[in-house]
Amino acid sequence: MIRRDGKPIWLGTAKAHSLTLQRKKAAKLVWTQAWRRLHKKGITETTAKKRTRRANKVQRAVVGASLDDIKKKAAEKSGFRSQQRDAALKEVKSRKAGKAKGGKAQMPKGNTFQKVPKHMGSKGRRGGTQR
Repeated sequence: MIRRDGKPIWLGTAKAHSLTLQRKKAAKLVWTQAWRRLHKKGITETTAKKRTRRANKVQRAVVGASLDDIKKKAAEKSGFRSQQRDAALKEVKSRKAGKAKGGKAQMPKGNTFQKVPKHMGSKGRRGGTQR
């Protein structure tokens, strides 16, 4: 048989010739190789299933803590950390007790936050297509 584009194709049987003339898709006919390829039939014994690769976990440094510091903290015993926490709590309590006895404690001079002035002249300028 000669296709419309001029390419000659050899059809082995009258059945195949008839179905080609009816423009039937080979992938929809269960007995064709195209259907078997599409539905993964008969390839299980020839190829083994590919194994998926799992991503390895990588530790990275965080802002304010280097990787060495993070590893040291992870290696510490939980008892050591609880002792540090208790010591810090005692220190805070003693500081509060000292404040209560001495009246008002002195605050550090100057604010820790600076006031940032709002941008000037932003009232009339709006983005987009507003008028």
